[in-house]
Amino acid sequence: MAAVKKAGYEGEEAPVHKIRITLTSRNVRALENVCADLIRGAKGKDLKVKGPVRMPTKVLRVTTRKSPCGNGTNTYDKFEMRIHKRLIDLQSSTDVVKQITAITIEQGVEVEVTISD
Repeated sequence: MAAVKKAGYEGEEAPVHKIRITLTSRNVRALENVCADLIRGAKGKDLKVKGPVRMPTKVLRVTTRKSPCGNGTNTYDKFEMRIHKRLIDLQSSTDVVKQITAITIEQGVEVEVTISD
């Protein structure tokens, strides 16, 4: 496990963890804004950042008949919901990640933080 020395502390070392931040949303614009804010904060702290990695979009489709009784011509309504996903990988201590993820997250964006050693 690697260690990083903090400025001003001679004897203490903060352990470095691999941190993966997963962002999911139906709104691409809000998702990209949150990604940009997280990366801007991480680069401001001089961290190693990989991402945002754009994962394939999940398209959930529902097809229904327009006619409520089933009679008449066979016409259908098609509805779909697109779910967009981004991954950001960081290498830092857990305290720094808490500071970075303290930004305001837009409505509809889900954030999941996974810490591995």
